[in-house]
This record gives sequence, C-alpha cells and structure tokens, in this order.
Amino acid sequence: MNRYELTYIIDTALEETARKELIEKFSSLITANGGEVEKVDETWGKRRLAYAINDKVEGYYVLVTFKGPAELPREIERNMGINENVLRCLIIKLEEKKHSVKPRPVRAAAPVAAAEAEAPAAETVAE
Repeated sequence: MNRYELTYIIDTALEETARKELIEKFSSLITANGGEVEKVDETWGKRRLAYAINDKVEGYYVLVTFKGPAELPREIERNMGINENVLRCLIIKLEEKKHSVKPRPVRAAAPVAAAEAEAPAAETVAE
C-alpha cells in the first residue's frame, strides 16, 4: 500500500455539524475502498484564499494522511469533484526514503602536511 497526503478546502458557508459529517464521509470513503486513515488534521481551519474560488474568499482546510491502493486517489478525486462543498483538493503520494546518504569521505590532509614538514628538515641534515 502507498502512503498519500490529501489536502482539501471546504466551503465556509457549511455549518460545523455538516462540515464534520463531510470530513467523516471522506474518511469512511478511504476505509471503504481498502485504505487506512492515519491522521486527520483540521488545525489549519478557516483561512483566507489566495484568490477567489467560485466567488468564495475563505475556505476551511483539512489535511488527511492515509495509506491505500493505487486506485484510491482517483476515486477520492472523483467523489470530491462531485461534491459542491469542496472547493479544491490535492492528493500527493508520499515517497519513502530508500537510500541513506553516505557521509563525505574525510580527506587525509594531516599526513600530507606532516610529510612536507619533514622534507625541509631532512634537507638541512644532508647539508
């Protein structure tokens, strides 16, 4: 199963109980289609939009992190497109880090400096 992040904006004209029902509807849609909701974050809340969408200047932001099969994002986008209370939605696939970054190799600067320091001393002994 893939991990996804879903962000959607709900119309602020919707009452709080209806908004909670809508959020629960989309969460149950994820679980009904073989997905697993990890987290629903509503802390962004009501915000001013950067530009007007359908003559609305404010929206209620919701962030959902979930796991699901590859077909699930298409189904969620279809259902959100049908619902007139959802202004915009965006689903992003979260990539897991597969390779660790190796640290840079340390250059041997100290032995080279030590070899150069010994060379002039050897020349003075030879004279």
